[in-house]
Amino acid sequence: MRDPKSPILPGATIGVLGSGQLGRMFAIAARRLGYRVHTYSPDVDTPTGQVADLELRGPYDDLAAVRAFASAVDVVTFEFENVPAATVEAAAAVAPVRPAGSVLHTTQHRLREKTYLQEHGFPVTPFRAARSADEVAAAMAEVGRPALLKTAGWGYDGKGQVKIEAPEQAAAAWAALQSDEAIVEAWVPYACELSVVAVRGQAGETAVYAPIENQHVRGILDLSLAPARVAAEVAAEAQAIARRLLESLEVVGVLCVEFFCLPGGKLLINELAPRPHNSGHLTIDACVTCQFEQQLRAVCGLPLGSTELLRPAAMANLLGDVWQGGTPDWAAALALPDVKLHLYGKSEARVGRKMGHLTALGPTAEGAGARVLEARARLTRSPEITGSRG
Repeated sequence: MRDPKSPILPGATIGVLGSGQLGRMFAIAARRLGYRVHTYSPDVDTPTGQVADLELRGPYDDLAAVRAFASAVDVVTFEFENVPAATVEAAAAVAPVRPAGSVLHTTQHRLREKTYLQEHGFPVTPFRAARSADEVAAAMAEVGRPALLKTAGWGYDGKGQVKIEAPEQAAAAWAALQSDEAIVEAWVPYACELSVVAVRGQAGETAVYAPIENQHVRGILDLSLAPARVAAEVAAEAQAIARRLLESLEVVGVLCVEFFCLPGGKLLINELAPRPHNSGHLTIDACVTCQFEQQLRAVCGLPLGSTELLRPAAMANLLGDVWQGGTPDWAAALALPDVKLHLYGKSEARVGRKMGHLTALGPTAEGAGARVLEARARLTRSPEITGSRG
């Protein structure tokens, strides 16, 4: 194994555990800087594999295969956090793993994550653990109602969670969750949702992006605006919290902190993601250095790049729903010259599945948001209407 303090320079090989769209965009950034990329996951012809130098297919619990994968690369990173701990340990035995397995252990499990945040003085929503329907009802008496019942692990994009209005709904909600461990959280009447993408290098240096404002539909991110429309002091506090978390967790890589911003500006942490984040995709087109290049720089021990936002921007997700009426009209959307299209190479468009995104730049975040929503509407608009709108 190489000296962990020496930088990993262009020409080296980066190993990615996971093979979705985050790995794809990371691989594109890495190859642009002259690195090679290997990806390992249980799937084949994946978004990451399509642009990587080598795609290896195997289960995460095949530890011999994981060690062989890691032994052929200079550093290992992640494109999603739900990698089993044993897999991380197997990779770490033969190659540096960044961020460390301890970061993933904390952030891939909601109870561990919220407990860590609470014990280290970070602002979080009130929560309780629950391992039965009776414990769900008891937790509601403490955190208030309505409440959110969430699986302790493996949840994302609104999956694995149920809103409960009253204690008598606890039994049905617990049965629907199909889990043996959960977390009950207070329902927060927030004014907006924010995310802060933050980066920490090997020597402890940090780079933090300005907050991004997010809007969700059915629990899935729909629209992101940058800069977020919040007071300067709220933005500064969100960035300061993200920086403290980077240092507390000793992250080497990217960490996204999702916040609820309450009326009046108080911030509560919703979730953490120890990797690039959907809301940060707009940094590809709108910032000096995108979140994926920052991940590369951090895990390779290179200086971090500027997080400067060059122009206000907005991003709209493209879910499989857009394909339900047939192939989207890409030309109609791209007729707007300040709109960028990013597709993830997924062969099957399913309802709710993230297939790509659109980004637009503009003089204001609101203007960019209107532009990107117009572009998305054009994808499924009839030709007659599209023509009449120019």
